[in-house]
Amino acid sequence: MGMFERDTEIYLDRDALREDYQPENLVGRDTELNRYRAALQPVINGEQPNNIFLYGKTGVGKTAGTRYLIDHLEEDAAKYEDIDLTVKMLNCDGLSSSYQIATRLVNEFRDETSQISTTGYPRATVYDMLWTELDSCGGTIYIVLDEVDHIEDDSILYQLPRARANDNLSSAKIGIIGISNDFSFRDDLSPKVKSSLCEEEIQFPAYDAKELIQILQQRADVAFHDGVLEDGVIELCAAYGAKDAGDARQSLDLLMKTGDLARDKDTDTISEDLVREARDVLERGRIQEGISGLTQHGHLVVYAMVTLDQEGKTPARTRDIRPRYTNFAEKAGIDPLVPRRMRDHLGELSMLGIISAIERNEGRRGGTYREYSLEMDPEMILAALEKTVDDVGIHKSVTNLVDSEATLSDFQST
Repeated sequence: MGMFERDTEIYLDRDALREDYQPENLVGRDTELNRYRAALQPVINGEQPNNIFLYGKTGVGKTAGTRYLIDHLEEDAAKYEDIDLTVKMLNCDGLSSSYQIATRLVNEFRDETSQISTTGYPRATVYDMLWTELDSCGGTIYIVLDEVDHIEDDSILYQLPRARANDNLSSAKIGIIGISNDFSFRDDLSPKVKSSLCEEEIQFPAYDAKELIQILQQRADVAFHDGVLEDGVIELCAAYGAKDAGDARQSLDLLMKTGDLARDKDTDTISEDLVREARDVLERGRIQEGISGLTQHGHLVVYAMVTLDQEGKTPARTRDIRPRYTNFAEKAGIDPLVPRRMRDHLGELSMLGIISAIERNEGRRGGTYREYSLEMDPEMILAALEKTVDDVGIHKSVTNLVDSEATLSDFQST
């Protein structure tokens, strides 16, 4: 017997639960995919492609839906002799400037022997190179910018959609698909960019439990042997996913972790108890990973949210969170951030799923604002914030959740 032997008792195809698995049909997104397909239709008609902006939280099908429809668009476009379609998909994670996006796009159209450096050129020169490559390619070109909210300046988001109008292109017809997890990113775009990039807007809402059941069942039918999943397992994974901001990715991760635990424990079936155990393992890991990547100010904002949550003061507006955060920062011996920078940390925490944000609109008198709530287990969060709690002290609202021997701070002023 070797040290490693194949284990095929639980899984038939574990990869069917992974993020990059592409099912033959997407379930749970009929309305959004129909609108998306209509927005892509001009390509098949030989017309100028629409610029499309997709937004919604992580794990709600934006990227999966894009890959699915683009695959079909390329396949169907190939049937027409007068359509020459090229699609370039670029993930903007790690690319913070229009300059970096432009150089990456130039290299996407060039072979390995003609690549350019990502530094050292004037921006105008890089744009000229890009226009040359796009026109040399010709036909209809769709550029998909996933996680477009990582771009800190919007020059490229203005230049690409208007390249033909500005006489930078003569033959190529360019369409942009921007995908964002950050609802506020669209609001921060300049009006000239918003009018072109957001020509067609599609919001992907969070999945509800019924839609998540459809997704999980579709994947489970491929991933597991018959009879492995006990009654209620799919429904429980979907219920947790609906509670966790309707994130299909988290639901699939939970189902896969449950299967892995069943395999590790050498059980014949997967039970609801294993789902609960797997969720605890995953949530602890997500909290630890998310909080470890935050700055000290991010830790203080999280701590402020936990204490407000324990006092029953959430959902809370920024103006309600700021005094608590400021107090904590002063006790930690650092200068508080200005309100805008503190809001940036709230946005980051929302993207991580540690808190949730709901936009409110009270019309002309009340204006638009966001309310924030805690989304993860406060005791687990506090365990990950151990150093911050040591630096600041235990707030009276969380004394029952942390080590009682630590220093107690009442913060009566907050």
